[in-house]
Amino acid sequence: MKYFAEVAASGSLSAASERLFVAVSAISRQIAKLEAEVGTPLFKRMARGMVLSEAGELLLAHARRALLESEAVLQDIAALKGGPSGNIRVVATEGPAHHFLPELMSAFRSRHPHARFSLHVCSQLDAVRRVAEGDADLSITYAAEQRKGTVTRHTLPAPVHAVMWHRHPLARHARVTPVQLLPYPLAATEPASATRKLVERCWRQEGMHFEPVFVSNRSSALMSFVRNSDRVMLGCYLPAPAALRRVGLVARPVDHPEMATRRLAVQTMEGRLLPGMVEDFLSHVATALQGAASAVPGPAPRTARPTGGARSASPARSPGSPRPPRAPRKRAALA
Repeated sequence: MKYFAEVAASGSLSAASERLFVAVSAISRQIAKLEAEVGTPLFKRMARGMVLSEAGELLLAHARRALLESEAVLQDIAALKGGPSGNIRVVATEGPAHHFLPELMSAFRSRHPHARFSLHVCSQLDAVRRVAEGDADLSITYAAEQRKGTVTRHTLPAPVHAVMWHRHPLARHARVTPVQLLPYPLAATEPASATRKLVERCWRQEGMHFEPVFVSNRSSALMSFVRNSDRVMLGCYLPAPAALRRVGLVARPVDHPEMATRRLAVQTMEGRLLPGMVEDFLSHVATALQGAASAVPGPAPRTARPTGGARSASPARSPGSPRPPRAPRKRAALA
């Protein structure tokens, strides 16, 4: 099964030989033996490599689970003896990976000193693919789509928020509207991101054109850009409340139904028996996410909501503190 799975992943006998440090002839014999056992070809022999047949596709899903579950049993046995319990492989999009996951992993290791981690940052599609193919134990992403071979273990709302300096004129409100954000320079993720598409859809529904002054695929860059200024970043407050507070930022919900449709999902391989340590970490993640969700600012009372573009009084300043940024006089044009 190991040789079969490696040939399927690498696409050729020679590539599998290099990765396994086993002779090509030995791998070829094992593949032929396996095909004889199942009574049908598992690969289509092509000029430039080998491609799985329909029967091979079915067997590959089973082979991946079997190999991973064998590793899980060995890890659990090692843990009983007090030895290393294996590597917990996590893939995530940039938001959760920036502060939230490293801090969770650090806290988990304080109680499970034998735990080891690897964290790979990638796109949502790549993260889910890695889980389905057994290259990662779990994924944490926004707007995760259910893919064949994966199962969603935990999901919760992750609405888009307006993130700003704590002395920003809008920081005194419990929530803000898209119209209230118009006078301020906006920062956002790249156009291909799920968050950016959601924000643009919201702006279109309001009859406005979304034109950010700063775009980045890194949350750390976006957060740095809005500090000590009147600029506003549009992103997810969950799961980064502590990270925002450390750098003097606050998050306010954007009062629009579209902004509440975003979700955060934790996914694992469908049908796979996870190692005990991975299951423990999964529970640790779920508990932390629920805690972060409960810390998300709630909506303001309707009577307290400010109107359209009304300007707000700046919060009181302590002696020696910097003057809060003022709202620009010009308003952005409507579409």
